[in-house]
Amino acid sequence: MDARVKPFEEKMQKAYDFLLGDYQTIRAGRANPHVLDKLKVDYYGTPTPIQQVGNITVPEARMIQIAPWEKSLIRDIEKAIMASDIGITPSNDGSVIRLVFPELTEERRKDLVKDVKKKGEDAKVAVRNIRRDANDSFKKLAKTEVSEDEIKDLEDSVQKLTDKFIKDIDKAIEEKSKEILTV
Repeated sequence: MDARVKPFEEKMQKAYDFLLGDYQTIRAGRANPHVLDKLKVDYYGTPTPIQQVGNITVPEARMIQIAPWEKSLIRDIEKAIMASDIGITPSNDGSVIRLVFPELTEERRKDLVKDVKKKGEDAKVAVRNIRRDANDSFKKLAKTEVSEDEIKDLEDSVQKLTDKFIKDIDKAIEEKSKEILTV
């Protein structure tokens, strides 16, 4: 691959990876510890990810259990969960916090699928914008030392990359939508 195309491929890969990371935080009826990824708890004055202050397990299909390493953190972890957009009220027994995920309604599943598709479309737009930036930079090269055939080849390779990433994004949308709609 041409070195002039590589930075644009890396940007497209980042857009795709961001989408996949985003999809992990969408709960699909089953307990997924990744819904806690963005949550931080105040740990001795420092905002710290929940994963770094306790042990997170999934003992049942629709339950996440958080066992903080220090019992004093239970209240702070509960506060962080309540303030988040997870939409689940935590319960604790003095040593562990449990998050029980309710069964998703059909309407909620459809809303989640819409959200998945919208995020997928946003990722596609990002990939297409990267393609446009790449083509613009290649056109600037045309004014200097590069032949029109070379520019055409560069544009073709960026188009192939764009097609590949769009196809990958479509596949990710389809898989996540299927996961959400599976009861």
